Amino acid sequence: MKQDHSILFDDKHIHWQDIVAIAKHNASLELSDDRQKKLRNARNIVDKIVESGDRAYGISTGLGALCSVTISREQQSTLSTRVLLSHACGVGESLNISQTRAIMACAIANFSKGHSGISPSIVELLIDFLNNGITPDVPKQGSVGYLTHMAHIGICLIGIGEVIYKGERTTAKDAIAAAGLKPVTLGAKDGLSLVNGTPCMTGLACIALDDCQHLAQWADLISAMSFEALGGQISCMDDNVIQLKPYPGQINVANNIRSFLNKSQVIKNRKGIRTQDALSLRSIPQIHGACRDQIEFASKQILIELNSATDNPLVMGTPDDYQVISQANPHGEAISMACDQLAIAIHEFSSVAERRSDRLVNPLVSGLPAFLVADSGVNSGMMIAQYVSASLVSENRRHAQPVSTDNFVTSALQEDHLSMGTSSALRLYDALDNSFRVLAIEYLFAAQAFEFFKDESFGEGTSKAWSWLRQHIAPYHEDRWLSPEIERCHQLIRQHKVEQVTKPCHLI
Repeated sequence: MKQDHSILFDDKHIHWQDIVAIAKHNASLELSDDRQKKLRNARNIVDKIVESGDRAYGISTGLGALCSVTISREQQSTLSTRVLLSHACGVGESLNISQTRAIMACAIANFSKGHSGISPSIVELLIDFLNNGITPDVPKQGSVGYLTHMAHIGICLIGIGEVIYKGERTTAKDAIAAAGLKPVTLGAKDGLSLVNGTPCMTGLACIALDDCQHLAQWADLISAMSFEALGGQISCMDDNVIQLKPYPGQINVANNIRSFLNKSQVIKNRKGIRTQDALSLRSIPQIHGACRDQIEFASKQILIELNSATDNPLVMGTPDDYQVISQANPHGEAISMACDQLAIAIHEFSSVAERRSDRLVNPLVSGLPAFLVADSGVNSGMMIAQYVSASLVSENRRHAQPVSTDNFVTSALQEDHLSMGTSSALRLYDALDNSFRVLAIEYLFAAQAFEFFKDESFGEGTSKAWSWLRQHIAPYHEDRWLSPEIERCHQLIRQHKVEQVTKPCHLI
């Protein structure tokens, strides 16, 4: 598998961007000597507990509501295997490769903190899976916070289940052999460690967070095009005005919009045509900025979780002076709430984009040909694409409902408050898909509106965005099949960064 570069997990903070590099861009992973030492120390503690016969949750007892059932030394390896098999009961479509790789990378980050007690050989094989491109098949549905997703990854480490390897679905056993590796043999606590903690929701959140930041940049650029096409009054973006309400996100968005619109003759020629614009135009910094601030706050929450020890129980100290502490670090409330906040922010990006799109196609307010086609009547133009946008925003309103406020009782009352963090993270992907498509529709509308201003020059960034789109999608002169063009535009903005399109505009 081609690897772009290498990521080292050491004693410094692991960044969520490191997880993205491993998951999306095939960066290889290695552990520092210090992290490997911590892994061995924690495992030595578990071995000491097994040797001494001390009672410790998940090591010499059953799990969850079975925490009072004593497990003999001879049964502890069997318990680990059966934990994985019983917990690997997810359903539905599979996670994509990037999502699964992110979960695996976060699991390694958690284990190598040195408080899990998992066998180092398991962590080594997880790293080998990542570096050799072996991706377990993990059903998307079935988690109330953790357990099932990592169980599906765990069974592949012992040669059970299916994986994606070299672009093909095959058995875990065959892929392990083809890569010159060997399946692991589980010992005491290994099964519990594999299904425990918050790596699943954290890994999913890292990938979603990267997409959120990507969407925020495109939202600024596309909104600048709409602002220009609708003759927006640039005074509302003045730095002196923005600094009077100095939210960091608002300041950054206003700077981006001004950069994109720099040297726009269209904006200059329409100065003073109205005293103020509709809120969907003049409040772009306030709305996008608030969304960006929520993204920034969520990133801090995700970063803390990524660098935390989230097993239960945690092992601490040394083999000669240790503690085994049952606690609730696997509870993912912080990540669940962070993903809920992100879903609200992503909805707001789409909501205001749909309002701008509506103004672009509405001749009552746009000053442009009806539905952005010259010969309207015989042509419906882009009328119905705005309906599509409205439908997607309606879905996003439902996606923005908090998941963290939900709760169920599991494990015979032992686990009676659940974070639903994995569900919150997964729901965020649906909101992101909708929002990128809403932005794609606005992009098509704004670019089509530019066709009616060809005698005037556009902004430094917006002109590049228009020209770039026209390399892939032709102007709309008469009705044609729009669905493939919307999807094409969607893929373009998903796959390219704004900086690639608008360089050398300075962006924040």
